[in-house]
Amino acid sequence: MAGILVKCLFFFVSLYLAINLAKCIPDTKKTYIIQIDKWAKPDVFIDHVKWYSSLVKSVLPSTPEGEKTGDEEERILYNYHTAFHGVAAQLSEEEVKKLQERNGVLAVFPEIKYQLHTTRSPLFLGLDREDSSKLWADSLSDHNVIVGVLDTGIWPESPSFNDTGMTSVPAHWKGVCETGRGFEKHHCSKKIVGARVFFRGYEAASGKINERGEFKSARDQDGHGTHTAGTVAGSVVRGANLLGYAHGTARGMAPGARVAAYKVCWVGGCFSSDILSAVDQAVADGVNVLSISLGGGVSSYNRDSLSIAAFGAMEKGVFVSCSAGNGGPDPISLTNVSPWITTVGASTMDRDFPATVKLGTGKIVTGASLYKGRMNLSTQKQYPLIYLGSNSSSLMPSSLCLDGTLDKASVAGKIVICDRGISPRVQKGQVVKEAGGVGMILTNTAANGEELVADCHLLPAVAVGEREGRAIKRYASGRNATATLRFLGTKLGIMPSPVVAAFSSRGPNFLTLEILKPDMVAPGVNILAGWTGALGPSSLPIDQRKTNFNILSGTSMSCPHVSGIAALLKARHPDWSPAAIKSALMTTAYVHDNTHKSLKDASSVTPSTPYDHGAGHINPMKAVDPGLIYDIGAQDYFEFLCTQELSPSQLMVFGKFSNRTCHHSLANPGDLNYPAISAVFPEKVSVLTLHRTVTNVGSPISNYHVVVSSFKGAVVKVEPARLNFTSKNQKLSYQVTFKTISRQKAPEFGSLIWKDGTHKVRSPIAITWLASP
Repeated sequence: MAGILVKCLFFFVSLYLAINLAKCIPDTKKTYIIQIDKWAKPDVFIDHVKWYSSLVKSVLPSTPEGEKTGDEEERILYNYHTAFHGVAAQLSEEEVKKLQERNGVLAVFPEIKYQLHTTRSPLFLGLDREDSSKLWADSLSDHNVIVGVLDTGIWPESPSFNDTGMTSVPAHWKGVCETGRGFEKHHCSKKIVGARVFFRGYEAASGKINERGEFKSARDQDGHGTHTAGTVAGSVVRGANLLGYAHGTARGMAPGARVAAYKVCWVGGCFSSDILSAVDQAVADGVNVLSISLGGGVSSYNRDSLSIAAFGAMEKGVFVSCSAGNGGPDPISLTNVSPWITTVGASTMDRDFPATVKLGTGKIVTGASLYKGRMNLSTQKQYPLIYLGSNSSSLMPSSLCLDGTLDKASVAGKIVICDRGISPRVQKGQVVKEAGGVGMILTNTAANGEELVADCHLLPAVAVGEREGRAIKRYASGRNATATLRFLGTKLGIMPSPVVAAFSSRGPNFLTLEILKPDMVAPGVNILAGWTGALGPSSLPIDQRKTNFNILSGTSMSCPHVSGIAALLKARHPDWSPAAIKSALMTTAYVHDNTHKSLKDASSVTPSTPYDHGAGHINPMKAVDPGLIYDIGAQDYFEFLCTQELSPSQLMVFGKFSNRTCHHSLANPGDLNYPAISAVFPEKVSVLTLHRTVTNVGSPISNYHVVVSSFKGAVVKVEPARLNFTSKNQKLSYQVTFKTISRQKAPEFGSLIWKDGTHKVRSPIAITWLASP
């Protein structure tokens, strides 16, 4: 009985302490983005900033005397006033609830952490040919296009940002060159016309930036931002290379364009409040194109702060290009899927960096590598080969060569087989090196398939595909297995190419099946571009090698290719809208490789689909003269949102700035005038009609006829089948009727092409039959 009393007493004392302790612990504050209706400002406030501050102050706790705590200025991290309207502030959950009830507050978004989606490409895209130089000459010499790059900053000393021969900074530019450690006013130039940093959201979430270990300025310590900026608009640099690999002339897609660097990513990541502030500021500064090689998952349109900011940028005439993500080959892995954003997947080029593995049996396996160092293996000698995993398909820490998992006694003097996954590829090599291994064979897993990504390793290392990797591992399980590695430099003319990268994120777009995503693919595998002087090419802290250029892979690399081509198109056609530029890129994209066969998927070596490659691979030489365009205005995009079952308050986050309302001009989401066509049949619906309008941007008198693919599950009829234009910029409409003849379990793909003898205006088609839930 006494024991029970003691237990009860202990319980009540614990409960009492817990309740009082909870009272002592302040409500944790987090960063929130608050969207505010700018038109709701009371007249008593002279400007919006003071009103926003007042709104935040109204929900803060009071002192015992009834006074506010006075920390509202510290709570507010950013004010937004161009592409987005509102503030970013640190608030408790209770304060957020109160704020949502205030008049004028449209929406509240919690802070989201984004991640980076980590030169032959101009030649591969046809931009270095003689006829190309003539085509773009008028715009390259004196155009005023400025590309804002949201990334890790910029390394201004890179030869990619030499401004020799450039004209004065465009008069419309309102940006500034912010100074900080390692970045002064003189680091901006006629090429780098602006540089800003955004870190308040990052510091609110992660603590103060360690300025001894990281530049709290626009200077790029990571290298990613310098690489993407160089890909967009790098100046011509002859003799560019990475340790002898990919030697040649490097240049960005639009070498005459200007770069404005907006540093939003830090050692611990990129935060949405900082990204949103950068987009808002970049639009106010006067950028024409925004290149954003990062992503943070998919939210509904009205809950995605980047999507809302991109909508505001689009309203101001700014083209927004974003990476699709590196979540492939898994389906439904896309990010940045809003129709007003150009979503870019990644593909290979016709250049490779071959290396071989020669086994003790005499068998030679071809892989890829960018190794160049003092440690070299003799090709006349065989070295012991070891794999520390099992023969099953399950991976182990030791098979992945994770830090601390390799036994020195087991691997010393041997070539170690390491599986891809969990840790960075180059870090696995460093783990092998520290354990005494003399080389590494990096084997793909099922997720990577046969795609080979070359890396600048710190010890002799070769990456091989999954099939060959399995065979090598089987061989290594036997007695006295041996191998040696050989590095063959740079090889051009690779066939087939391009191929859709295995890592490139895939559709369908589960937010809206009627909007086919990604929009297109561009070079994103083994891309040579400018690099930071603060880090070696492997990005490992121990790497002391220095180079002006580096070779990277990811949709982070494909996105700036499209951003740069968009800058060229904007220079050539200043009156084109962001949607017109996207249309030109999509309808001229190609879907066959250099062997004249359908584009393939690197993960399966089978033909890719529009869920993988979108409209196809970009073709800038054709995009400058597309013949017809599918134009979309801001109100058209808003009408699309009106079909998305959003409430009036949810629609207000897009429409309030311009006082937009639904006119209900679209019968369904598929009626948006998008350059791709996606027909989605609900259950029990057998006939579907979609509408499109094209604008003639070619010869005033042009006559087009249509060609449509045949499908197993539906017949397709286009009315009218001919479009006869009598003037430039004339608009003509047509409708596409899909009639089901046999509902298919899987989507079907094809195309609709308008031809006039000169142009082929191609739209991909996807037909999906929805099954009952």
